[in-house]
Amino acid sequence: MADFKQRVAQWALDKIQRLGGRLSERQMLALLAVLVGLFAGLGTCFFEMLLHGVRAALVTWFPVDKAHVLYLIYPVIGIVLATLFVKYIVKDEISEGVTRVLYAMSRKDSRIAAHNCWTSIVGGATTIGFGGSVGPEAPIVLTGAAIGSNVGKLARLNYKELTLMLCCGAGAAVAAIFKAPITGVVFVLEILMLDITAASVFPLILASVTATTTALIFRGFDPIIAVTLSEADRFIINHIPLYVLLGVCCGFMSYYFTSINSIVGSFVKNISSQYKRWAFAGVVLGVLIFIFPPLYGEGYEGMTSLMHGNVKALFDNSLFFRFSNIEWLAIVYVTAIMFFKVVAMATTNASGGVGGTFAPSLFVGAFMGAIVALVCNVCFKWDISVVSFSLVGMAGVMAGVMKAPLTSIFLIAELSNGYDLFIPLMIVAATSFAVDYTLDRDSIYTKQLRMRGELLTHDKDQSAFVFMKLEELMETDFIRIKENMTLGDIVHIISSARRNIFPVIDNFGHLLGVVQLDDLREDMFKRDKWGRSITHYMIQPPYKILEHEMIQSILPHFESNHTWMLPVVDKNNRYLGFISKSRILNAYREALVKISQ
Repeated sequence: MADFKQRVAQWALDKIQRLGGRLSERQMLALLAVLVGLFAGLGTCFFEMLLHGVRAALVTWFPVDKAHVLYLIYPVIGIVLATLFVKYIVKDEISEGVTRVLYAMSRKDSRIAAHNCWTSIVGGATTIGFGGSVGPEAPIVLTGAAIGSNVGKLARLNYKELTLMLCCGAGAAVAAIFKAPITGVVFVLEILMLDITAASVFPLILASVTATTTALIFRGFDPIIAVTLSEADRFIINHIPLYVLLGVCCGFMSYYFTSINSIVGSFVKNISSQYKRWAFAGVVLGVLIFIFPPLYGEGYEGMTSLMHGNVKALFDNSLFFRFSNIEWLAIVYVTAIMFFKVVAMATTNASGGVGGTFAPSLFVGAFMGAIVALVCNVCFKWDISVVSFSLVGMAGVMAGVMKAPLTSIFLIAELSNGYDLFIPLMIVAATSFAVDYTLDRDSIYTKQLRMRGELLTHDKDQSAFVFMKLEELMETDFIRIKENMTLGDIVHIISSARRNIFPVIDNFGHLLGVVQLDDLREDMFKRDKWGRSITHYMIQPPYKILEHEMIQSILPHFESNHTWMLPVVDKNNRYLGFISKSRILNAYREALVKISQ
């Protein structure tokens, strides 16, 4: 089987190279972008068919006026199946798709394993189809990015071109799943942070249009959230203060979203046993979905019902079905669903499910907007459109959670088949982004990467550090000397040494200090002092660098201590090597060239 795959790959490579010989570089990239868009579109269609097939087999036959006990066990079954699939078949991490794409761009030279072209589809469809309260976009974005990366690898593209193909695949996947080509392009430019140039935007447009066209051919023209605005849902200028209020609410909700996701995720991941994590997830998700059925899966059906003004549909299969006509209870019910959606999402991902936070942010935003509208209508008897406020709320929470106001604005504009809400979309997205950015400048995708120094940004000076790894820059060809050695012992060592600094270690490899050649010169030619212990000449280094420390945090220590060389140790103070300021500066220049080319 492996030989067959290798022969197929070689055949494809030969065809690409022959074709590439007759095309210019830009023409070749354009053709590859179309191929990536086609494959990403087909992958998205297959993912949605698989997801809807699983869901249809499991829940569509439930009577709407009764709560069903299977809601208690479906989610944990899906998580167990997804976890076993990842552990024994994939044998690689495939969750948190957008974060993994950003990681591949910064740490893997934009290379993503070939299995990601299909494994995220299977894992995501299993998790979500069985009720995991996560979104399908992250798995499909990872799938599209993997398709772009592997097409680029087949064509033997350089880092810059390979990154462009990866971004084409990710953008094409977003465009296909939402049937929103503009959103696909803006998503790449804003979230994956690809530089905006004519050479990069044109392939992105080709890939997004190709993927969207493929999705339209196979799935029809209905968007994933089919909403058409009526005359009553149009923008009313008198509602601007309410939209500002909604933006502020969305900003605080975005901060709640990212904070609870981090807290719950850390708690679940710290549970010692996978079996205990499954049990915990089973209880939490089962109870939440049994009480609040709209939490089942990504929740697009509940969002659509809400945006059509059909709040009663949210009570289907619920214990509270008979109370659906009570307005104040509807507000409480919708509010509870909004807050518990984040808990359900974080529990699903942390316990082993495969999914993302894209759709949950839209879900929470839609419910946030609906709550504001319902409160105004019930408490103040105003005539506020639940449809328009739900749509605008989606953009608000998404802008805050993902730190992507432009992506959220264009997505909702394309989903609503027009730009009638463009002004309120801009107001709410900008306000929410500003509020959430004040509380936390990182998006849900970039927080962990930035803390580890693995995040690429539009700031080339900072991005250059991302490509630099301490373990690769560390120098280890220093002669180690023991603490019981004498000056005479060192004199014999110096004759073959190429360095003028020597780490002093004990029998367990712990760094005790350093000896510099300059400090030995006065006595090294005086035989009467050769018996003196080397510790007499040993000094303590001005600072010790810990292994895996971020390069950008190391440079200030060189400046503050006026030195060009510092030792590197592990957390137990065992000596590993030295890092030099000149080595860092040379690597920094090389990284800048790599980014700029």
